[in-house]
Amino acid sequence: MNAIANSTGEPDTATFDLLVIGGGINGAGIARDAAGRGLKVCLVEKDDLASHTSSASTKLIHGGLRYLEHLEFKLVRESLIERERLLKIAPHIVWPLRFVLPHDKGLRPSWMLRLGLFMYDHLGGRKLLPPTRTINLRNAPHWQILEDRLVKGFEYSDCWVEDSRLVVLNCVDAAERGAEIRTRTECVGLDRGEDGWAAILQDADGQYEVSARMVVNAAGPWVDKVLGRAIPRDTHENLRLVKGSHLIFPKLFEGDHCYIFQNKDDRIIFAIPYEREFTLVGTTDQGFEGDPSGIKISPEEADYICDAANEYLRTDIAPEQAVSSYAGVRPLYDDKAASNSTVTRDYVFELEDKDENGDKAPPILSIFGGKITTYRKLAEHALKRLGQGDEGWTVDAHLPGGDIDPERFEAFVSDLAARNPWLPDGAALRLARAYGTRVEAVLNGAQGLNDMGVHLGGDLYARELEYLVKHEFARTADDVLWRRSKLGLHLDKAERQRVLDWFAAEKAPKASAL
Repeated sequence: MNAIANSTGEPDTATFDLLVIGGGINGAGIARDAAGRGLKVCLVEKDDLASHTSSASTKLIHGGLRYLEHLEFKLVRESLIERERLLKIAPHIVWPLRFVLPHDKGLRPSWMLRLGLFMYDHLGGRKLLPPTRTINLRNAPHWQILEDRLVKGFEYSDCWVEDSRLVVLNCVDAAERGAEIRTRTECVGLDRGEDGWAAILQDADGQYEVSARMVVNAAGPWVDKVLGRAIPRDTHENLRLVKGSHLIFPKLFEGDHCYIFQNKDDRIIFAIPYEREFTLVGTTDQGFEGDPSGIKISPEEADYICDAANEYLRTDIAPEQAVSSYAGVRPLYDDKAASNSTVTRDYVFELEDKDENGDKAPPILSIFGGKITTYRKLAEHALKRLGQGDEGWTVDAHLPGGDIDPERFEAFVSDLAARNPWLPDGAALRLARAYGTRVEAVLNGAQGLNDMGVHLGGDLYARELEYLVKHEFARTADDVLWRRSKLGLHLDKAERQRVLDWFAAEKAPKASAL
């Protein structure tokens, strides 16, 4: 494996135990787990962390209630177990939600819903979250929100997750355990040798080569493309890309509860309180072909979401009322299911560890499908498939900032506000939700707003941007406004421009471990 000179003219001869291609949730989880086991790890992502599928979810940590209909009991059980584990290890970015499921005549019968929810309560050994209960929808607040025909419903538990931050914090922890996280770096070539892989990487400065004993292909929608570079002799058509889109509206109803609406096509739509001032409504299941980069919601999807919600909401919504939208593609394993809604959401591995002669060769493990909820377990299974044993350590290891008792999070926010009375209204909650116990590193000894640097808008100051650049791999305004936070929804155009100008003016150093 010959090294290629990098932009400095010096050969880059870095050698790793594991090269992870893809900075979504699966790649981030595997990099963290592997680094914690003592492996020398390099993760490369061609864009920013969580730029694609992992920032375009419905942002739920859930078992997948509707997967019970498709008899995916193993997936639901594993997801429900992981739901409570993630709530324990990351209570700042994962928190409980109560979902209201109205019963509607002509759709799934009441007994079927109750049976499904009974199984949902008991399959995963629920301990932290409250159980299902039957509710009267003619009582407040639901009678003011839902159509008159809806009388009976069920209320059950699931969890919310800040999906992009989950990815970033896994990478932060991986870096603190010795992994190299290289964003804006694409793997453009893979060559298998006798003892490992030579990977050609390309960043803004040019191309260079690294070597690795093993490769994990967690490239999401591009997994087949990466596998084709590594094993060009075979045809790789394992993916079914399914597009999911969401609309964000000004707050549609008061309260912290969420709604899950059944549709006549057997799909479901969620309406979820979002970012304090908004309601998130979605998602769709639409087959997708073409380039997954930069996809947007289609007019047909927007109409579908609104029409489905309007079957239940007393006040109709229309696409033009939405303040924002987002779309992503789910890189699912193509199990040849007839419907995009029924194709499995479980993860599937493809391990290539033989050469064209059938002899043992350096492995590449490709990952198809998976859910955010089960990413941690997926990482354990992936490393086991690569021969790294069963010594999993992440089951109760807090993510950065997550060393807080989930039942005392409100007290944590109150203590933060009391220690820093100069913080703007709502800032203590936002900062606690984003950074948990690491909020003190963000404030970095500030005694007042004058210590927080340039004011960029709302409760955002330059000191927070400096932290995100130094410790969380942020490189652009979008990295901050739409992934490491959702401040893009709260700041106006001029304020967003200030963030853009700050990044343009600052020659930020490379990220470093805290």
